[in-house]
Amino acid sequence: MTGKRREKGNLLYFVLICIITAFGGFLFGFDTAVISGAISPLSDYFHLENEPVLLGWVVSSVLLGSVIGAACSGIADYIGRKRTLIIAAVLFTFSALGSAMAETLWFFISFRLMGGLGVGIAAMVVPLYISEISPAKIRGRMVAMYQLSITFGVLIAYFSNDFFRSIAEGFVANENSSMLIMWFMGDVWRLMLGSELIPATAFLILLFFVPLSPRYALSIGYKNKALSILSRVNGHDMAVKEIQEMNESLKLEKGTFSQLFHPELRKPTFIALFLAIISQLSGIDIILHYGPLILERGGLTFGESLNGQIIFGVVLVVFTTIAMWKVDRVGRRKLLLIGNFGVVISLLVIGFLFHLNQNVETPLIIAISFFIASFSFSLGPIPWIIMSEIFPTKIRGRAMALGTLALFGSNWLVAQMFPWTSQVLGENGTFWLLAGLSTLTFPFVMKVLPETKGKTLEEIENHWRNCA
Repeated sequence: MTGKRREKGNLLYFVLICIITAFGGFLFGFDTAVISGAISPLSDYFHLENEPVLLGWVVSSVLLGSVIGAACSGIADYIGRKRTLIIAAVLFTFSALGSAMAETLWFFISFRLMGGLGVGIAAMVVPLYISEISPAKIRGRMVAMYQLSITFGVLIAYFSNDFFRSIAEGFVANENSSMLIMWFMGDVWRLMLGSELIPATAFLILLFFVPLSPRYALSIGYKNKALSILSRVNGHDMAVKEIQEMNESLKLEKGTFSQLFHPELRKPTFIALFLAIISQLSGIDIILHYGPLILERGGLTFGESLNGQIIFGVVLVVFTTIAMWKVDRVGRRKLLLIGNFGVVISLLVIGFLFHLNQNVETPLIIAISFFIASFSFSLGPIPWIIMSEIFPTKIRGRAMALGTLALFGSNWLVAQMFPWTSQVLGENGTFWLLAGLSTLTFPFVMKVLPETKGKTLEEIENHWRNCA
């Protein structure tokens, strides 16, 4: 039995590692989405009703922190993926506590920036770690688990926001409540943001039970450690083969940022940057962060808008699950083409509904749900999958850092600009602009993007070397 288990690997062990690591994605989703339900009470508390730029800062501060975190996440190549994720977990924990206790706007923004550092680091390192420990035949599915965990974090944030709103209304109406309870319940955004403390602490503790990334372990000379980890995951014979392939790759790699722009890596670098940027220019984070505000402008009440946001969260989880199921069968390119078509059409319809500006509440929820569904099985998970696949081992951390930096930079720009563009172009003009930008994905997929499903990381690396 022991020999058989060694030959086939330990599936339960592998899945548990991926689930624990993907919990960083859950915190990514929760941290970035929880602000959506807090926008209205935060706007009242800090008097931001006529301050679109400051409102943009309240929402986008975590995304700016994500840009900085992504820029710093290259440390994963020096201290390892596991230690870098522990740093991210600590940042999540302190951010949740500080944001909930903030009394001034800039104190609040500072702790949201801290949370963003954790988001940027986790966004790069989690898919990197999962891709480096996963067998080639299911690697896309397992990296998609990371995107699924993000969407699950988003959904739980929406549920918790609505839950705290409902109980806060009851406590505030009760004049016999204590001063401390009245402080938290009166400023319900404190409960919304502070609730992240529980999953952040759990993530920090669980990380001490995951092993080193086998490819990182081999890169620093821990061959026996890498072989042991891979044997438990893939079986001994496959582990030996992967170790040999990794050794050959490591001999040819220098691992510097400048290497990303060498002839053999210019194309994968362009692919990673394009996918990172275009996925955010679709406007997904406008929905995730400003969803309740958008629905309120479409005619819904605050409570109704939070319920609508829960619908969006459910759609996000369901269709990301479909991506996880299909990405290694259908392939990356086909899913991108199908999903992007749905993104463009739904953005055009959303803009048209805001142009009508009357009796559009239900059609607006349907159109936004269709947009989220289309994004969730294409532009959501696939950029992360491809970025984690197309670079050599020693440069992969830096490449992911660059791609994640580009993703969060464009993410921050879109979130920061939305309150302003809504005033200048109107909601209809803003969504039509996003639809136009999203059409750029079609020629890119058809002319530039190769298919990577079913290939080992070393086979993909050799492909670029042969194309140079």
